[in-house]
This record gives sequence, structure tokens and C-alpha cells, in this order.
Amino acid sequence: MEALLKRELGTSTLKATGHSGGGCISDGLSYDTDSGRVFVKINHKSQARKMFDGEKASLEAILATNTVKVPRPVKVVDLEGGGAVFIMEHMDMRSLNRYSARLGEQLADLHLHNKRQKEKQNKAEQTVGKVQSDIPVIDKFGFHTVTCCGYIPQVNDWQPDWVSFYTQQRLQHQLSLIEKSYGDREARELWANLQLKIPQLFAGIEVEPALVHGDLWSGNVAEYADGPVIFDPASFYGHSEFELAIAGMFGGFGKHFYNAYHEKIPKAPGFEKRLQLYQLFHYLNHWNHFGSSYRGSSLRIMKDLSK
Repeated sequence: MEALLKRELGTSTLKATGHSGGGCISDGLSYDTDSGRVFVKINHKSQARKMFDGEKASLEAILATNTVKVPRPVKVVDLEGGGAVFIMEHMDMRSLNRYSARLGEQLADLHLHNKRQKEKQNKAEQTVGKVQSDIPVIDKFGFHTVTCCGYIPQVNDWQPDWVSFYTQQRLQHQLSLIEKSYGDREARELWANLQLKIPQLFAGIEVEPALVHGDLWSGNVAEYADGPVIFDPASFYGHSEFELAIAGMFGGFGKHFYNAYHEKIPKAPGFEKRLQLYQLFHYLNHWNHFGSSYRGSSLRIMKDLSK
């Protein structure tokens, strides 16, 4: 692999630094090169290329908003024996601590970025005719490429309606995989009831497409010398509230984070129920990744929301 990295990076120096990282899905190593230190994620699964291409596109989209720091992506390279590596900027990171409130502010700025672009464009059109922005305004829900939450590809086809997008392309997609693997009758019956109730949770709510990280649990946030950093995204344009679902499931985000976030994006009526609906996606996704220990939580939410 080192010969491959040297060739792809055009470097004569390639020295492992001893820094390692990674999570449930991929391994990671850092290397010193002629042009600085890089971090290399390695995955030997056949779908690694698709997964890393989606992550690279997600990082590029977040980077373009200039709101919250992410590692700068370099390139995705196929491994000769199968799988792929994803090369990106190395960052010296530590656990999120002193920059928790700033992360809340910057995450809200990320979620508001598309809305602000739209307002800016509308204002410019009214005053000086049609103006093209460097970043296009997105008026639908989805993403321009497949992204993976874990190793499961997400259906990101563009849809004009958020409730339809989330119901069909997030929840239904996960439940179809559960049906295929487990044939769970109770899940099937609960889902048939819940589908009818979902539109009621959005009564009186206007959902603007917001660029989300997509998998923002505490293991995917940190801080470096200058502020907070987020990584391992599975981005798409969706409801900003979706982002807070997994953040609340596994802890690690304190009151300073939430207070700063909601200062910029206040909770809309019905927030708590919708948060449960958004957590359902993550519990289903964990059921599909890690097995039926997540079945109970998934069914409990479906029961609660079907009442």
C-alpha cells in the first residue's frame, strides 16, 4: 500500500507517524509526506469506494460553506486487492471540551447556510438582476451523490417534499433491509401504522433544505487548536432537526452546545416528537449494522409515535 500512496501523492517521503485512528467501519493511519502530514482511512470492503466517494463529497460540501472546520479531503484511491483508501488532511484532535458552544454556533451556521444563500440571491435579483453565486441554492431534499451512514448507502435522489423524502428514502429504506434480514412482523405492522401519523408531526412546519453532517454523534466531533472540528460525514440536504437526533442518543454534547445552537435555530413546535422520529432512523440503521440489540429501541419509538 505504501508504494501506491507514494505514487498517488507524488511524494518520495512516506513515513508512518504512529498516529492511528478509525472507528467501527474503517481503520486509519497518518503519514508524513513531502507536502505535509496526511491521514489515510483504509477499508477492504467491496463497497469502500462508494462509501469514501460519498464522504469526500460530503466534506467538500461542508468545506464550501466556510462555517465549521472539517478535514480537507485529498483523494480516494482503489486498493489493488479490493477496497479503497481515502486520503485527507491530518489534524491533531482531542475530545471536544472548551469549544462546545462554538460548535453549536457553527453547526447552526452550517444548517442556515443554504437559507441565507437563498435570501442573498433573492435580494440580489431584486436589485441588480439575476446573479450567480459560487454555491448554488438548493431547493430540494437529497444530495448529488450517494453517501453512506456507516457502510449502508443512503438513497439521496432529489425530492421536493421533506416528509416524502424522509419517510421513503430514510425510514422505508432501512425497514426494507430489516424485512430482508429478519422478516420482523411486529416492525412491519408498527410501520404500517406509523406511516399514517408522520405527516401530522409536521403540521404548520415549513422545512427548508439544510446541509447536514448526517452522522453527528460524539465520536465524529472533536476540537483542535483553533476550534471545533467535525468529520466522517454522511451529508445530504434535509431538515436541520435531523442532525440533533443521533447527537442526543449517545450523549457527549453538553448544554453549552445546545444553548448556542438554539440561540440561532430555536426549537419549533413539536420538536421533541420529531426528534424521536429522527432517532428512529439511527436506531434502525444500528439494527441493520450491529444486530437486534437495537430492535427494542426501534419498536419502542414506533409504538410511542403511533399513539
